[in-house]
Amino acid sequence: MSEEQVSIRTQDGECPAYVFTPSGADRHPAVIFYMDGFGIRPTIFEMGRRLAEYGYVVLVPDLFYRAGHYETLDPKKVFASGDVMGTIGHVVSSTDNRRAGEDTEAFLDYLDSREDVAGTKVGTTGYCMGGAMSLTAAGTYPERIAAAASFHGGNLAADSDLSPHLLAPRIAARVYVAGADQDDYYPPEMAARLDQALSDAGVDHRCEIYPGALHGWTMADFPVYNEAAAERHWHELRTLFADTLT
Repeated sequence: MSEEQVSIRTQDGECPAYVFTPSGADRHPAVIFYMDGFGIRPTIFEMGRRLAEYGYVVLVPDLFYRAGHYETLDPKKVFASGDVMGTIGHVVSSTDNRRAGEDTEAFLDYLDSREDVAGTKVGTTGYCMGGAMSLTAAGTYPERIAAAASFHGGNLAADSDLSPHLLAPRIAARVYVAGADQDDYYPPEMAARLDQALSDAGVDHRCEIYPGALHGWTMADFPVYNEAAAERHWHELRTLFADTLT
């Protein structure tokens, strides 16, 4: 396993990013990992490492780079404060689906420059806010994104011009979406709306709801972490990428 920190030039500045690569000199397919609203922290690194161990070059960009330097957030302390958005709102508001979509062009260019990346087809996965960004990337770069996943993603089919479900007609990737059965950011009517949009567009997709899971269930540093549901997520993600990227 190899790890490195790099800086990627985007339209709006320098985006710090972290790259995790499998051991050995072989070339591997690439995956872009869109973080959740708590930003870069040890749990995100652990997830990047695990995904790389499956045989992928994993790029984890710090999507909050527009906000400038920020202290590493401890989710358990943030939740205990009782004012989650008051604590993380200033960094979360520094990006959105449109800006993440624009950044993805630079991320793809960076991956193209690496000699250890195999092929041009890329996978994406995202968590919470990153779930919508993962689907947005698939709809923005259909010629590049072969697989896109969203886990406990929020506002995936909302009344907004930036809602990723509006990009469904442009998506060429295979899509997997997993939501929690207790999630105000992804209620049943929104899940149905997303599934319908993907179906109407002819997208190869599967949308599921994980019973007993709460919003954020994949994150080991969240109070709502659900190990069984998290392991199910890893199985589905590994299968998706194995079927489309390798």
